[in-house]
Amino acid sequence: MTKIHNGMPAQHLPGLSWRKSRYSGSVGNCVEVAPLIDGGIAVRNSRYPDGPALVYSRDEMAAFLSGAKDGEFDDLIV
Repeated sequence: MTKIHNGMPAQHLPGLSWRKSRYSGSVGNCVEVAPLIDGGIAVRNSRYPDGPALVYSRDEMAAFLSGAKDGEFDDLIV
């Protein structure tokens, strides 16, 4: 079994069910996420599906999503 780690090629994570937000654009500007068997969450850029995947724990992703919902990152979208 392959050890899952940050930055590994997404193609080395076979069998994942990648999904993206319904708000994603039609020009490939999408972030995709997939649950991992160990409970983590993988994230990749849809334009580079075989490129690197970032791997986060459920707690890390929950903290990020809570911050996004609370508007903590709104200043990044100008």
